[in-house]
Amino acid sequence: MTAQLMIFLILAAIAVAGAVSVILQREPIHSAISLIAVMIALAGLFLLLESEFIAAIQIIVYAGAIMVLFVFVIMLLNARVEERTNMSRMARYVGIPLAIFLLIELAYQIGAATLSMTPQPATEGMTRGLSMLLFQDFVFPFELTSILILIAILGALVLAQRNEGVPPKRGQEKST
Repeated sequence: MTAQLMIFLILAAIAVAGAVSVILQREPIHSAISLIAVMIALAGLFLLLESEFIAAIQIIVYAGAIMVLFVFVIMLLNARVEERTNMSRMARYVGIPLAIFLLIELAYQIGAATLSMTPQPATEGMTRGLSMLLFQDFVFPFELTSILILIAILGALVLAQRNEGVPPKRGQEKST
């Protein structure tokens, strides 16, 4: 067993465990943290494929910006622990067989696609050229996007904490 295969298996296990954890967590913020673990594991898998730029984008855009927005929505909605309910009859009798069929079909398609795969040589210099374009010619829009994300963070914090700790106005006290 090569080191690359071992790293692949470890990262794949982390990605699958994180994905299962996203579904099983009762707290929405814990699900978001599990999703960040999945994104980081996927970035590691992209690094194994020698796709450094895609790995960096995976970390910056998805694990960074998108997950920050998810956390803000969770904070803004003031989401609490999810209540568990019993499975409905439709989900039990229709959903479970459809899910099993989907998994079998997915396994078949992945198996068929893997048999016909041929390795493709990587082209040198594409990441360098793209990064030079991004950080030289388009540095202003790149930095402007980061400032907008920072403003979104502050706005979500202000909106989430607007009514906490503020005493009620005169005439709006709760009567007991």
